[in-house]
Amino acid sequence: MTGEPVRLRPLSLVDEGEDVLVGDPETGTFVAMPKVGGVVIAALQRGATPEEAGREATAFAGEPVDMDDFVATLRELGFVEDGEAAAPAAETASLAARRDRLASGVVRVLFGRTAWVVYAACALLNVGLLFGVPSLRPHPAEDAFVFDDIGRSILFLYPFTLVVMAAHEIWHWLAARAVGVPARFGVDRRMVFMVFETDLSQLWTVPRRRRFGPLLAGMAFDSVVLTCLLTVRLVAGSDLPPVVGSLAAAWSFVLVSQLLWQCMLFLRTDLYAVFITAARCRNLWRVKTLLLRRAFGRLSATEIEELDAADPRDVQVGLWFRWLWLAGIAAVAAWALAFVLPTVPPVVEWTADGVSAPPLDGTFWYTLMCAAFFFGPWLVVLALTIRGMDLRRAVRHDRSS
Repeated sequence: MTGEPVRLRPLSLVDEGEDVLVGDPETGTFVAMPKVGGVVIAALQRGATPEEAGREATAFAGEPVDMDDFVATLRELGFVEDGEAAAPAAETASLAARRDRLASGVVRVLFGRTAWVVYAACALLNVGLLFGVPSLRPHPAEDAFVFDDIGRSILFLYPFTLVVMAAHEIWHWLAARAVGVPARFGVDRRMVFMVFETDLSQLWTVPRRRRFGPLLAGMAFDSVVLTCLLTVRLVAGSDLPPVVGSLAAAWSFVLVSQLLWQCMLFLRTDLYAVFITAARCRNLWRVKTLLLRRAFGRLSATEIEELDAADPRDVQVGLWFRWLWLAGIAAVAAWALAFVLPTVPPVVEWTADGVSAPPLDGTFWYTLMCAAFFFGPWLVVLALTIRGMDLRRAVRHDRSS
């Protein structure tokens, strides 16, 4: 162990009760370690030498700390700066300052206490209206097709769906900015459905109680929009044109289906993220998979070691969560039967009729365009699935060779 300071990357330290969560926001690597580890890292961030940090750690823990081993572990995790860099403490302070500037006053207003009261009120009002007024409940086979022309209905429905999905993620992004955390957009799939998603992994750099807002922000946005649409439907029978009520019904159907999807705790949805945060889990999804493989006798020697090293809290929750996930497959099927399947046969029949027209006929291309809007997301999911299977096959081949 040398007497020179160890240059760390700009790491975050978050108190998690018995442990401290150490992370590199730039790489997305987060590790829980005993609090004495946080004492050492905080000392190194101030520019202390390993010997000085070791003395602080010994005073904190009441016993000697192996600094050589600890610094080696930090290097393995990629937490040590390889090249020359500015003092990490200064980098961390600069990063925090930049984040604070990004969290503008307007964004903070959208996620202040008053805003969350409004979001909660909208959510409760939506539940009350859907349960109390049967006519407002979704009827997919009727609501999805506003016009007699199915293609025209698709052109009004699917762009709205994509816009709402994107706005849902933007609300996550804005809420993350409000707590000073950067986020990234992406496209992924959940089972056989394409989804937009916002990478909120850097929420681990802030205290646990501040993570809930960004995680719930998307559903909060959906709730406000749904309240507006249900209100329009309530008054649509008065002075509003019938098409307004029909469009509101179609768009309400989209939002109700999306909100129910986000409530599926057994998928990596918004509510799942809220759950693992509240339950203090760190890698529940992976531990759930390992526990399922063990239950069916398919755990490899490497996976046995991985499960043995898993966080006890993840194992405790995973023992029952694995069965919830397994039962959730039936729930997803029920959701698809209720909200997706009723809309498919009419579109398939309409598409078959349209593409039977001559290729030079405008009806042919109009049908193809509308069908692309409707079936496009499933084709994207199919492509992602095939790509994932190819990657897994390549990994297995590399391991066997």
